[in-house]
Amino acid sequence: MNIRALKGVCLLTACAILTSTSIGTARAQFPYVPSLPSIGSGPSSVVTAAVVAITIYSIARYEATEHQRQLAEARARQSYARMPAGRKAEMKKKKVRYIAVDTEKGQKTSPKAKKTVMIYDTETQKVATNTAYDVEKTPAVGSTAKIDNYSAEYVGSGL
Repeated sequence: MNIRALKGVCLLTACAILTSTSIGTARAQFPYVPSLPSIGSGPSSVVTAAVVAITIYSIARYEATEHQRQLAEARARQSYARMPAGRKAEMKKKKVRYIAVDTEKGQKTSPKAKKTVMIYDTETQKVATNTAYDVEKTPAVGSTAKIDNYSAEYVGSGL
């Protein structure tokens, strides 16, 4: 699929959600939009919807090498262990169980990729899948982003 077309569809969907008078209206127009937890009306609902709508544009996904997997897992464990208890509690409250962590670029990495990330499951304390994602634009450290089918908090290299 064309990356520009994908970006356009994501932008239009996010705009439709943000401009609708209620999330119920957006769900009626876009039934594939997931339910959002306890979003009311007013300015706070717009901010919450904007946070949920952040998407990392993945330009390639492929099976990670053993070294990429080991590096991502070590960085994620270190990052999660150093994470303050308040931040962990906030992640649980937001129902974010995954963190996205940088790993090294591999032989299959796209030349357009800014970073290569992997998803780590904080409940099982393991890398969630053996998939590496080349990303075109990375979010700010600490923000929640959508990567493939995962909502993950981006921790960068975790150092």
